[in-house]
Amino acid sequence: MVHKSILRLPEVKARTGLSRSSIYNAIKAGTFPAHVSLGARAVGWVSTEIDEWIAARISAVRSTLK
Repeated sequence: MVHKSILRLPEVKARTGLSRSSIYNAIKAGTFPAHVSLGARAVGWVSTEIDEWIAARISAVRSTLK
């Protein structure tokens, strides 16, 4: 069983290496997982969706090097 957790923006930025504006631009473009609402003024991202996005980026880069 995969453990799911909610990541807040600072952790998403640290794990992906993207800036806040890059994350929100990618969400708008449909190339990054959308956030989930945690309350009136709080959002987070599902950890497994971020992990899958990272893995897909790695695979994309590795496949171009072959």
